[in-house]
Formats: sequence, C-alpha cells, structure tokens
Amino acid sequence: MYNKIIYSELLSASDVLSNFIKNNKNINNIQLAANLIVKSFLNNNKVISCGNGGSHCDAMHFAEELTGKYRNTRSAYPALCISDVSHFSCVSNDYGYEYVFSRYIEALGQPNDILFALTTSGKSINIINALYAAQKKNMKIILLSGNYSSEKIKNLIDIEISVIHNGYSDRIQEIHIKIIHILILLIEKLMSKNIICKKI
Repeated sequence: MYNKIIYSELLSASDVLSNFIKNNKNINNIQLAANLIVKSFLNNNKVISCGNGGSHCDAMHFAEELTGKYRNTRSAYPALCISDVSHFSCVSNDYGYEYVFSRYIEALGQPNDILFALTTSGKSINIINALYAAQKKNMKIILLSGNYSSEKIKNLIDIEISVIHNGYSDRIQEIHIKIIHILILLIEKLMSKNIICKKI
C-alpha cells in the first residue's frame, strides 16, 4: 500500500547523496576536517560539538563515538557535546536560547580547540553566536551545513561541509550522519598512526 512512498523516500535520499559525492570539494573538506581534528588531538586539544534538534542528536553521537569507540578498540579522544540540560535551562532562562552554545564555549573553549557545529538551515542564531564565540577563543571551526553559509559568517569558518538540498531537512541530516561516521573512521585510522592524510 505504501510502496510508492518507501521507494520515493529511498530514491530521494539516494539523489541527495549522489549529488553530494559528485562535488569533489566535499570529499576534500571531509579529509581536511579529519586532519584538523587529529592535529588538535595530537596537540592535547579537544573538540566541542553542538546543534539543534536532529543536529543536536548528531552532535551528541559525534562526541560519544570519539570518547567511546566507532569500530575498533582504542584510546578515548577528548570530545564534548553541549548537551547539559541544566546549562540549557539556566542560559536560556537568564540570557535567551540564542546563547546556549556560545556561553558554553566562553566557559570551556581554549585556543586551537575545535568547534564542530551542525545546522541544516545555516541560519540558526545560537549556532552563529557559537561561531563568533569560538573565533574570540581562537578555536578552529568546522561547520556541517545545508546549503552554503552566508557571507556574513563564511569568514568565521575554517572548513564547511555543505549538503546542497532545497527540500526537507531530514535529507540533509541523513548525509550529515554519514559524514560524521566517515570522519570518525578517518580520525581513528590517522590517530592510530599519528599521521595526517593529504588533500586529494
């Protein structure tokens, strides 16, 4: 009865992934992002992740795969996700929800740490505020977005991996989680060898 919907959804997801793969810049930027994170870890720095809604869940998944493991047993890597409920309720009550990420970065961000931010719209005010806070802390910034970010914030970002899609955000999130899994795989391989892969 619902076969047409099922096929339509799977084909739609396949089309978005196919378009993403065709852009060689995306492949290079995934490698560059892995390099940047590995360099940070080797220099005793950490990565802080954040996002809203489904992107928040992806940000949590990214951090726990680093502190736990992905495929192979290895040392834990220093990763935090901004997900403390008491922090969210405190900051949103006292300052506004648009500052829940930036306040956390002000408190715990250090120079050469990495902010790993996710936004399917590219317009989330709390994410944009987090970018500014990270820049003030001299952190490196990796942004997973849906469509490229505006010129206003482009100069804040070290690496942007963008999924070009004008439909619903779930299609973008599906590619984001694939990017996250590839990043973690690369990070594990590179950290096991203490090397940084080259841009293709």
